[in-house]
Amino acid sequence: MNHLLLGLASNPSLPPDLTDRLIAITVAGTDADGDADADADAADDLASALTHRTDLSRAQTLALAARRDVDAATLVHGVGLTAADIDPAIRPRAALALLDAGAGPPGWARRFAEDTDAWRRWTLASCPDLPPDVTEKLAADPDLDVVVELALFTTPETATRLAGHPHAEVRRAVAANEATPPAVLAVLATGTDANPAERCLVCDREEIPFVHDPHCPRPDCILRAGASCDGSHESTVHDTQQAALQNPATPVEALTGFADHPSILFRRELAARTDLSPQLCARLATDPDPGVRGELAANPSLGESFIRALATDTGYDVRRRLLHHPHIPLDVLTQLADLVRVGPTLLPRIATASAAEVAELSASPTAAVRILPAERRDLPHAIRDALAADPDAKVAKAVAPHPGLTDTQLRAMVATHGVQVVAGVAANPDASPALLADLARHDPPARKAHTAIARRADAPAAALITCLTDKKARRPAAGHPALPPSAITGLLTDDDWRVVEAAASNPSLPAGVMREVVVREEARAAAAAGTG
Repeated sequence: MNHLLLGLASNPSLPPDLTDRLIAITVAGTDADGDADADADAADDLASALTHRTDLSRAQTLALAARRDVDAATLVHGVGLTAADIDPAIRPRAALALLDAGAGPPGWARRFAEDTDAWRRWTLASCPDLPPDVTEKLAADPDLDVVVELALFTTPETATRLAGHPHAEVRRAVAANEATPPAVLAVLATGTDANPAERCLVCDREEIPFVHDPHCPRPDCILRAGASCDGSHESTVHDTQQAALQNPATPVEALTGFADHPSILFRRELAARTDLSPQLCARLATDPDPGVRGELAANPSLGESFIRALATDTGYDVRRRLLHHPHIPLDVLTQLADLVRVGPTLLPRIATASAAEVAELSASPTAAVRILPAERRDLPHAIRDALAADPDAKVAKAVAPHPGLTDTQLRAMVATHGVQVVAGVAANPDASPALLADLARHDPPARKAHTAIARRADAPAAALITCLTDKKARRPAAGHPALPPSAITGLLTDDDWRVVEAAASNPSLPAGVMREVVVREEARAAAAAGTG
């Protein structure tokens, strides 16, 4: 992989003529002999990167589509290839991308439904608005993967028919399709179908009874971990029920029996649904598994009485997840804030708190409570300033990125709390370039601050030079347009390929250097072709 060229391919300042030459290099890499495999792989990577450019001319787009169509979907959606630009016999992937975008003629769909390449039929099966005869053809496809893909994306009518397919894997896909009618999903969830499946992936391949080794050493094995079959296709039936539980179109009335199911996984899936009745909530709130109760605690449809009951639950992660509930009463939230570590995040209930509630929280004698509103970025000036001067470093750290703080306030925070707040101050949108340069040189160094500075559009060159000394900040700093051209050029030979690629993609890289890199690679490709 040539990381210099990959970086150039995404460089917004790359001159159009060099884009043409990079496209030509992808062709040379494909045709070269000698180390052909490596050249072909590098050419594929380069072509893929080029398809993501937003400034491609129509001629360049067509040249890429003619050379390589693996990323045709990007070209279709980004540049606007049309059916008139593509011959499906020559560029089938591009044609399929157009069908997937709803822009291909029905004749193409019929063509691919008859294609001998199963991958193309599989790709077609997920395309929208297929003609009825094409859907019929795919539903009877001899390749199971094609039928499964169709079942995942097809219409309610076809999903209903495929729900009775003799293969359990197809039924599992139907259970995951949100277009499947609720009544059909109810049958798949409860396993009450009068005509059970005849086959599954396990008994297709193994003599039953069979339990798949989760550490299976066979490199060509496609069975899922834990797959098993004793004649009832039990593991696939299990997966089908799980898919139905996860499907929001499945009527919750059909799922009540899962509240007492021996599978913890099923009960957790049920607890995460947002259409639970109070009766189901009551049963799940007393589940012996804390994971089930935790899922319920995070469920946005949970009522206040259950929230208050779960606030006393000491099971692992229950109260932490309850803190993230969007409708948790403020008194419960403040009670838990001092008991459960929240971390640097804006809780949903705090994000919607009224002005009076924000003022009340900000004046709390408990630092763990004051931190909560400090994570907001729309605080009234008086509250923001009071939190910026808070004696607790964690509170100051939380409010440090708040817009509107002056350099004087930010410097005072650093003077008071030191390295604990430097990264937060570095993320403040109003921090001046001079302050950023000082933060980059802070002693002891604040590593997270270096990364924050390197990702700022307004970072000054002096700060970026310092950021290059930090391993994690080196890559974003290498791609920053404010980095001096001489520094960017020097990074093109860095030991870290990620830094090399970032530097090559830097829009401030001199055009002359870009040209030298392309000329050098053209010469290398020509030499490889001549020795083949």
